[in-house]
Amino acid sequence: MIFNTVWFILIAILYMGFFVLEGFDFGVGILLPFLGKNDNERRTIINTIGPHWDGNEVWLLTAGGATFAAFPNWYATMFSGFYIALLFLLAALILRGVAFEFRSLDENPNWRNFWDKTIFWGSFLPPLLLGVAFANIVTGVPIDQNMQYTGGFLNLLNWYGLLGGLAVLSICILHGAIYLSLKVEDDLKERALKTATRLWAPALVFGALFIVGTYFATDIISHAGIVGIIISVLPAITLLLNGYMMLKKRNGLAFIMTALTLVFVVACLFVILFPRVMISNLNPDWSLTIYNASSTPYTLQTMTIVTLIFLPFVLFYQGWSYFIFRKRLHTNPKELVY
Repeated sequence: MIFNTVWFILIAILYMGFFVLEGFDFGVGILLPFLGKNDNERRTIINTIGPHWDGNEVWLLTAGGATFAAFPNWYATMFSGFYIALLFLLAALILRGVAFEFRSLDENPNWRNFWDKTIFWGSFLPPLLLGVAFANIVTGVPIDQNMQYTGGFLNLLNWYGLLGGLAVLSICILHGAIYLSLKVEDDLKERALKTATRLWAPALVFGALFIVGTYFATDIISHAGIVGIIISVLPAITLLLNGYMMLKKRNGLAFIMTALTLVFVVACLFVILFPRVMISNLNPDWSLTIYNASSTPYTLQTMTIVTLIFLPFVLFYQGWSYFIFRKRLHTNPKELVY
């Protein structure tokens, strides 16, 4: 049974990595039409995430693949029940990737404006949809005794789900603004810093409302106890520290604080769930857990061995790519790739 818990934790870590790394990608894409005053500036903004966005998305793909392999019943219930939302998510990610590659193939302003808008919407929808999905998972959705989701798409658009989506979205935009301030120079850097300062208050408000709403919409107190209470407060603390670091012009530490905020949000949601993976609001006994939704012990054991062998190489490669592309960018068109 230890492998069930191990893979629950590993999937949580994969989602943490995704939101931290792809979170600033989403924020940068959302801010693209607003911070880029001309084509060179917009190209510079895109180039800050150009070497990383596709690698960052792999964390989400790996989380989905790990869910399928380790907890097939969880995968089946979630992907069938949230089918429409996940279809929108997939379409947004596909179009966003196409936009990055197609944007600079033609110098026509209308062509580039179209793909800039595609990047915006392709970056706006995923954090919103994922925030809504995870909020619904922890508050409970209609699942029957056969592990079938019996609700519809509109069931997901409740007050807590929408609040979760807005909280994740606002934090990702703030995360992206701070990332840009660390990657660009001159006027673009100053605008990114001013934008990050303005975005801090909305992120704090939505984050705080989401934390408070969690106490009313979930069983965090009765199920997770003091551990859940402590972890639920940590995102608010890191957001407050983020504001303090920006005030002191310590933008690197401010970026770390938004990254930790996203980590703690995901950790809080998984602590509320454990050992459940999807909560049934029809009957608690019909909830999916790490036991009734899992693969065989042999499968989990084999997956663990393979992961221990190959994961260090993957982490090293991605870390190396960030090291190689660590320098700040200038708005010199000769130095821009995208």
